[in-house]
Amino acid sequence: MKKLALSLAALLVLAGCASGGGATTPAATGTAGTTTTSAASKTVTVFAAASMKTTFTELGKTFEAAHPGTKVTFNFAGSQTLAEQITQGAPADVFASAAEANMKTVTDAGLNAAEPKIYATNQLAIAVPPNNPANIASFADLAKPGLKLVVCAPAVPCGAATVKVEEATGVKLTPVSEEQAVTDVLAKVQTGEADAGLVYKTDVISAGSKVKGIDFPESSKAINRNPIVALKNGPQATLGQEFVNLILSADGQKVLNAAGFGSAS
Repeated sequence: MKKLALSLAALLVLAGCASGGGATTPAATGTAGTTTTSAASKTVTVFAAASMKTTFTELGKTFEAAHPGTKVTFNFAGSQTLAEQITQGAPADVFASAAEANMKTVTDAGLNAAEPKIYATNQLAIAVPPNNPANIASFADLAKPGLKLVVCAPAVPCGAATVKVEEATGVKLTPVSEEQAVTDVLAKVQTGEADAGLVYKTDVISAGSKVKGIDFPESSKAINRNPIVALKNGPQATLGQEFVNLILSADGQKVLNAAGFGSAS
């Protein structure tokens, strides 16, 4: 009987420990002593103009490295399309536009968490196939009869800039196609569907040997100022502002300048 009583007592002690009534295991802590769990993983969603794809993708990796457990996802498209999506309720933490007019759509709706900041400037350049079959050398050459010219639609920042240059020079263009994103214009030049396209200088640089770029002085009549802002209804609004801070930082500006963007100042 004595042995039976001792065995039952031992079993009761073990049951008490297993039920959590005893000491608890300490939570895992990070290097700064903060509790770390898998729930810390977060996603920052950035809506950015199509012309920002190369630079923002690079800076997204920089942001992820500085914020372990955080992933940056991008929606690259024409600025006017992105502004419409945001005002219609699409979940986004950051909006980076290629023009101030499209940013105004978002700020007029009261969706910005702070005042937008200019993070870069950009201006137009002519993109032609590497062998330049139409012998384009100037903006006026884009009005040649029979030329297969592709531009952005007027509602798109690169299209609005094109209209400004037309008005400033008196040169009337007759494009065969008006695209909803500058990357679509560039793609048609790269595939030979167009003899020439009006894109940004940065697009010519990113395309490398796939196209030939032609600068023209009249592009100074329509320099785009690119604004960025964190969105107050963003699922990760605080991290969104931190991403904005990276873009505006010296490191962010270095990447943008290397890609051909003008300074934010």
